[in-house]
Amino acid sequence: MGSGVAMAENGIIARVSPSLQEVDANAWNALLARQAHPTPFMRHEYLHTLEASGSATPHTGWTPRHLTLWQDGQLAAACPLYLKNHSYGEYVFDWSWARAHAEHGLAYYPKALVAVPFTPVPGTRLLAQDGAARAALVQALRGWCAQAGVSSLHLLFVTAEDRAACAAAGLMQREGVQFHWTNQAPVPGGGTRRYRDFEDFLAHLNQDKRKKIRQERRRVAQAGVRFRWLRGADIGPQDWAFFYRCYERTYHEHGNPPYLTRGFFEHMAAHMPEAWVLFIAERVGQPIASSLIAVGAEPAGAGGEKDLESVAYGRYWGALERVDCLHFEACYYQPLQWCIAQGVRRFEGGAQGEHKMARALLPVATQSMHWLAHPAFAAAVDDFLQREAQGVGDYLAHLQAHSPLRAP
Repeated sequence: MGSGVAMAENGIIARVSPSLQEVDANAWNALLARQAHPTPFMRHEYLHTLEASGSATPHTGWTPRHLTLWQDGQLAAACPLYLKNHSYGEYVFDWSWARAHAEHGLAYYPKALVAVPFTPVPGTRLLAQDGAARAALVQALRGWCAQAGVSSLHLLFVTAEDRAACAAAGLMQREGVQFHWTNQAPVPGGGTRRYRDFEDFLAHLNQDKRKKIRQERRRVAQAGVRFRWLRGADIGPQDWAFFYRCYERTYHEHGNPPYLTRGFFEHMAAHMPEAWVLFIAERVGQPIASSLIAVGAEPAGAGGEKDLESVAYGRYWGALERVDCLHFEACYYQPLQWCIAQGVRRFEGGAQGEHKMARALLPVATQSMHWLAHPAFAAAVDDFLQREAQGVGDYLAHLQAHSPLRAP
């Protein structure tokens, strides 16, 4: 189904759009700002740039079918929706589900996906003005999937509000694990405070981890590598161009073309510069590596709409030269040092990676929600997810028992 009216019920009109360009940017972003976890990756500029730059398009296996609900001419709910003909760039792996469908002569693709392409960052996926609008959005998703004849619907890295709405509509929950750092130093007698500096942070780690980090940082420094930080408009065109050389090379070294095009980052520089911080490693005055993080803000707590705190997201990196431990310095220690200096509350390290625990990024649970059209496959997946959830729970407990932080 292309653009136009997909449903009209109880005064609510649903539209499906083949491009986010058809949805008013101000209305989308205003709705996003009302959510509990409004990451910068859900902004209209970010999602539209994925399309306009050729990164997430039908040619790359991402066919936009963005769903919006309108009431009395106002945007009441919305979500980024894609038809997918593969499972790349999602970070919630369902390849075994696709194989099982194929073994029984059933098509798994196309499937429907509510997610931010190539971006495993938890946050609000169902933008809604209230709970009723969020529930109506899930029902509209289910209705559109049935009408389109897709095998399944998947909502990735969702919030508690999204989960509740999906569960009420009969979707199944899947558990995952990521590793996040929080700017919280325990204080005697209870409570926490922000770290004063990187040394203060190290002082709260156990001796082995503290010693290891100091050794790794020393190796980079002894190799003559120094870093400079750039944020927003201070990141010049030549800096973006150098970053892309690093980013592209890293993908090619792993035998894959990069997900994001050069044009994507050029658009980010032009339309969302304030959301990015670039770390450039230099040796003998020449740049040799870089890493890029994103920065957003979210309410500090319930009812804290005006009390926003910064959150940073580790995203991309690349190097033109090999230096021992440079990856750890560029992707963890420099961003953490910057976060401490800027008072950032949390740094999310992205998908996978137990090695992140040695850098004090601690395990947190993530969730996605799923619906499968075929009853027998849905029952089998539901059984699998329940057993998988028990395993993930045991894994989390094991990781949490081996925290690198010293006991207060």
